[in-house]
Amino acid sequence: MQLAQKDIVLVLVFTAALASSCVEPFEVDSGEILSALVIDATITDEMGRQAIYLTNTYGFEEEPETVSGASVRVIENETNEILFVETNPGEYRSQQEFAAQPGSSYALKITTGDGSSYSSQSASLPQAVALDSVYADRITSDLGEDGIAIFVDSFDATGNSQNFRYEYQETYKIIAPEWNDFDLLSTGIECGVDVIPKTVQNRICFASDRSTDIILTNTANLNENRVQRFMVRFMDRNNYIISHRYSIEVTQYTQSNDAASYFSSLDQFSSTESIFSESQPGFLVGNVFSEENQDEKVLGYFEVSAVSKKRIFFNYDDFYPGESLPDYVNPCMEIAPKLISQGGARCVLSAMVEANQVSYLNINDDPPFEEGPYLVVPRECGDCTVLGSNQTPEFWTE
Repeated sequence: MQLAQKDIVLVLVFTAALASSCVEPFEVDSGEILSALVIDATITDEMGRQAIYLTNTYGFEEEPETVSGASVRVIENETNEILFVETNPGEYRSQQEFAAQPGSSYALKITTGDGSSYSSQSASLPQAVALDSVYADRITSDLGEDGIAIFVDSFDATGNSQNFRYEYQETYKIIAPEWNDFDLLSTGIECGVDVIPKTVQNRICFASDRSTDIILTNTANLNENRVQRFMVRFMDRNNYIISHRYSIEVTQYTQSNDAASYFSSLDQFSSTESIFSESQPGFLVGNVFSEENQDEKVLGYFEVSAVSKKRIFFNYDDFYPGESLPDYVNPCMEIAPKLISQGGARCVLSAMVEANQVSYLNINDDPPFEEGPYLVVPRECGDCTVLGSNQTPEFWTE
């Protein structure tokens, strides 16, 4: 959820700037920034050190401003105080592991470093709904693109929980296409370079990305409380992240009606169409407020949610057997830089090696005058650690 809150910050800056003249032509200018605390807080029924994130609003071309030094607490059933400590700037984790319990109520309390106090409305855990299955299928998208879609199914016979939000973390294998056992090392003497054996495994790596979109569905208008073949992710067949082996873990958040309404409004609010429409929706009210100043704007939402997770793996060959892999992230054009520039004014190849710009490919036999003695490619073509980690994730299976 942390990334989704970034939408709140940026979009509401838009709204503050446009509120007085929303029919005027829009110019990308941060203008006067609405100063407000942004709260990203979801606690779940999954045992762990729950996380709450605090930032301030910021402009489009600015870095997020984290809020440090705050006192953060969650009050369970109006009596039990659960303390949070700052583990990274703006990130607060519960001192002890805990899980939200059915039948209990929870409220958020924050006191910032300047003494300002904030509270949330009380929230309770909705009835959990299990994520029955996550699966991949080859489809043609609405835009006519051939690719792989990730679908989810779930079912709740009671019908008590009808609102669902999804997030995912995807992890994929990267294989450097022009890898070999050797690399280049600058000697530091007269622009020289040596060919040396590699001492680090950098052919196979793994990279991970988290979802940033707000992905919602509900079953309120269906005959039964069943989520069936709901798509949470689509990847064009030419996306290089599915070239080898791909894994995705999907998390289903079961939401209360109030939380679902808020995130639905946020989704509409943060869409391009909403941002640039002539009818601006104004301030998106959450469930957190200032205790001292009822007119102070506070952004974000304190949510209590039941979660269910599932992970799947697949290979490109599972859906495109015998077909060519997607193009690598770089076309990997080989070049043969000279050791010294014409006239001897500067080092060429050794400077590229020192800057980690190239990977060794081969000896350039009998090079012409304008070329150097070694063939090289962009660094990521022979060193996958440019794009990911060479450590295999603990959950990874082949």
